Amino acid sequence: MVMAIMTFSKANETVCHLRGQPSYPQLWKDGDIIVGGVFSFHSSWEVRQLTYSITPPPLKCIRDFQYAQSMLFAIEEINNSSTLLPGVSLGYRIYDTCGSVAVGVQAAMALSNGHEKTSVEGPCTKQAEVQAIIGDTTSSACMAITKSIGPFKLPLISHYATCECLSDKIKYPSFLRTIASDYVQSRALAELVRHFGWTWVGALRTDDDYGNSGMATFTKVAEQMGICLEYSLPFFRTYTEDKVLRIIEQIKSSTSRVIVGFLAHWDLEVLLHTFVEHNITGFQWVGTEAWISDSVIASMDKHHIFQGAVGLAIPKTQVTGLKEFILDIKPLKSSGSAIFTELWEALFQCKYFNDSTYTTACTGKEELSQVQNLFTDMSLMPIFSNVYKGVYAVAHSLHDLLGCTDKCATKKQPDPSTVR
Repeated sequence: MVMAIMTFSKANETVCHLRGQPSYPQLWKDGDIIVGGVFSFHSSWEVRQLTYSITPPPLKCIRDFQYAQSMLFAIEEINNSSTLLPGVSLGYRIYDTCGSVAVGVQAAMALSNGHEKTSVEGPCTKQAEVQAIIGDTTSSACMAITKSIGPFKLPLISHYATCECLSDKIKYPSFLRTIASDYVQSRALAELVRHFGWTWVGALRTDDDYGNSGMATFTKVAEQMGICLEYSLPFFRTYTEDKVLRIIEQIKSSTSRVIVGFLAHWDLEVLLHTFVEHNITGFQWVGTEAWISDSVIASMDKHHIFQGAVGLAIPKTQVTGLKEFILDIKPLKSSGSAIFTELWEALFQCKYFNDSTYTTACTGKEELSQVQNLFTDMSLMPIFSNVYKGVYAVAHSLHDLLGCTDKCATKKQPDPSTVR
């Protein structure tokens, strides 16, 4: 009987097949070589109690398309180039992570293995589906993703993950980024606080790798400069009401009037409502690049909680033609019709089908030039540029690997581990 089990197990090892349910991209296009993308199109999700007796349902996500569009723009530009990857077309598979680390890992694995539910005779030794992955936005998501795909030596190139911890090439050998790490920002924030002569300050941080790592460095450098922290409090958008109230009480009872916020914009959006409710005003805020110039925070701050805030921002930059490409959303319909419909309805506050909550029906002829909203705001262009740079980094690496001059010597996908 033992021999039979061993034989059965050994036989199973020769069959390669997808475990679980397939995961499909929200935007896709075929090409000779495929580049993957993981972005958070949505920033909130339903919190549900799981019984663990059945497979949990997929997260129902209900923010930003511009990162993905910046990737599409770069790919289209490269495909139309006669000097970069001539004769080779780039395609893409782009997934929505919904601001969830778990969904991000699932998407990365789908990009590594493919999403078709097929069985193949023999072991799972086929090449990765994509040559590199552009994304994700948060440091925690990138840490989880790169740990998952690291053994496959598949590059992950982030446009916005700044945690200094990700610079550890022993832990994250396949992680790359087009933005500076918080090694610089944490020290610059301390210099900024010292410049204004603030020596007694409080601090709030996002309770994740980005906030905890950044604040740890800031605290160490600040203390060396003679700056004392009265308190340093963690916060995450899923914290319970009791935890949030303890933060409010600490701020109210404090004697320091300066607050250093090493916070993600999502978390500060949640905190802002609580600050208004409890009249947390009259503080001098010092902010990181994640929120100091965020247009969503600015539009929400009706009670001027953050009036006079100072901080650090990513240097301004422009990519010729990118703004026009982002605002021309109709071509997206061919690469992801379902997500295109959702975006259109959100932008124009209309509905393609009868819905009692909407009085306006979508005609499909609406023009973005007629509306002003967060989607038409181009203040995040420096981050869009970082996505653009990431795609070009992949293209130039492929150009060299494929032996391209006037024409590429081959269209065969190289080993992802060589894409550097």
